[in-house]
Amino acid sequence: MLVQAPHDCFLWHALGLEYMKCGELSEAIDSFKQVLSADKNYVGTYYHLAKAYVLTDQINLAIETYEQGIQIAQQLNEKHALQELRMALEDME
Repeated sequence: MLVQAPHDCFLWHALGLEYMKCGELSEAIDSFKQVLSADKNYVGTYYHLAKAYVLTDQINLAIETYEQGIQIAQQLNEKHALQELRMALEDME
């Protein structure tokens, strides 16, 4: 499907989730980064990218990603995503 729609953020996000399920965290990170490079407002991806960073002990990148996601969620008035991102960031502290 990605061959036919290489810029489809939903497909890249779903692929990242599948990589996470398989424990292929580097590939998951690459997929999530692909989403955000195409659409910085794909707010749900920030949570999963940050989680992948946590699982790979890249704590500073995780914090930075949660903070970026929080900013985007505030701009988009995405209250549910904002709450999830804030809670995840607080859990790290």
